[in-house]
Amino acid sequence: LACMLAALLAACASPVPQMIREAPPVGVSLAETRARGDAARGTRVRWGGTVAGLENRATETWIEIVERALAADGQPRTDDQTGGRFLARVEGFLDPAIHATGRSITVAGTVEGFLTRAIGAYPYTYTVIKAEGFYLWPLPERETFYREPYWPHGYDPWYPWHPGGYPWPWPYPYRW
Repeated sequence: LACMLAALLAACASPVPQMIREAPPVGVSLAETRARGDAARGTRVRWGGTVAGLENRATETWIEIVERALAADGQPRTDDQTGGRFLARVEGFLDPAIHATGRSITVAGTVEGFLTRAIGAYPYTYTVIKAEGFYLWPLPERETFYREPYWPHGYDPWYPWHPGGYPWPWPYPYRW
């Protein structure tokens, strides 16, 4: 009973907001929104992707996001498939050092309209959403490669009779 209660509490303590974890009842893609044009205004969406840029204004922040497909929990996938770019308008200040280019983000909100800006010299029409909530996904943990000094991956029970020999004196430590 105690283990089940602990598991239940751990599941409820997820740092991901509910509006990010759960998709809206009617899922509308970025491509569908573009095709519908002005009729898409007011549609509730949950989109995510990779931060491509950040622009802090006086009272709000605009995040340019390269859209990616979302997993069941709302986290953007890391493939190269995209439906385009969109702008998320978030109230307040977001630190560009934290919300940096390349970070994964998921935004939930409503479609406000469309805005044409240039990407390089190319005029691009963005879908603009007013963010009601967003979640910046944690950076993936870096893999560290710990190399033991012993053949092949740690303690060798056959030392010192191993044909390759060792440069370490006997007895050698199990770990540094």
